[in-house]
Amino acid sequence: MTPAAAPTILCVGVAVLDQVFRVERIPAADGKVQAGAFVSVIGGCAANAAIAIARLGGRAELASVLGDAAGDEVGDRILAGLTREGVACSGIVRVAGATSIVSGILVDRAGGRSIVTHCDERLFGATVADPPALASGVHMVLADNWLPDLVVPICAAARAGGVPVVLDGDGPMPMTSDLLTLATHIVFSAEGLRATAGLDDLGASLARVAVGTQAFLAATDGAGDIVWRDGAKLRREPVFAVEAVDTLAAGDVFHGAFALALAEGRAAPAALRFAAAAAAVKCTRFGGGSAAPRRPEVEALLATRG
Repeated sequence: MTPAAAPTILCVGVAVLDQVFRVERIPAADGKVQAGAFVSVIGGCAANAAIAIARLGGRAELASVLGDAAGDEVGDRILAGLTREGVACSGIVRVAGATSIVSGILVDRAGGRSIVTHCDERLFGATVADPPALASGVHMVLADNWLPDLVVPICAAARAGGVPVVLDGDGPMPMTSDLLTLATHIVFSAEGLRATAGLDDLGASLARVAVGTQAFLAATDGAGDIVWRDGAKLRREPVFAVEAVDTLAAGDVFHGAFALALAEGRAAPAALRFAAAAAAVKCTRFGGGSAAPRRPEVEALLATRG
């Protein structure tokens, strides 16, 4: 059970139904392979992060957009799965006539993946009715950058109320995006950072982004070091070496763990370390976001690996 003193984190962004197949190899064009395992699980940056936060001992709330078309059971399945994980879903918007987001994902034996996603364009214009009410009473907001119409007003309301905002820079965004100035902490994926800054070098990319924001800046790079800015200096945080079985949702787990660690009072470098441990544990097993770790597993890895 979540302790009464646990921080509440509002996750804002994408929720998806992931259909995940484990295969020996990703097939070539026109090829066929047999799947060794299959799961149908909750996915999407914000939804996965919310599940990770709940499993790690935080109180997780989710604001997202789902379809509500006749005969579309996907949104109902997503809501039911989130509820089972203990995620509060009062910020969910249902769009009449639209279908919820679905992804088909192949994960190979090395943990790599290939993803196909169907997303109804009508979901992108949805907003919540009262962003200040949604952002009030939480300790932290964690947002992804895939649904800006939904995310930006909530982040603005959070900052107006003195609530910190962690941004998951998973995808590319304009250097003029309001999210860059609203966020107090930004952790990019390497791909998202390069696409945003227009540079290949991660350190130089962070420096370019830093010109337009006062946020703490970092970037993950798969099995490579996490890089982060300490003033004008570039620091590195090694990740935990593990045998990767499935990297799907590892970045989402990382962001959820990072936001929770900050909300619990850890400094950003220590929060990065905690998040790296959580993502490492997730990578050791198949199942996308359904393989997010529990708190004792993360603490055990930190204890044994320093």
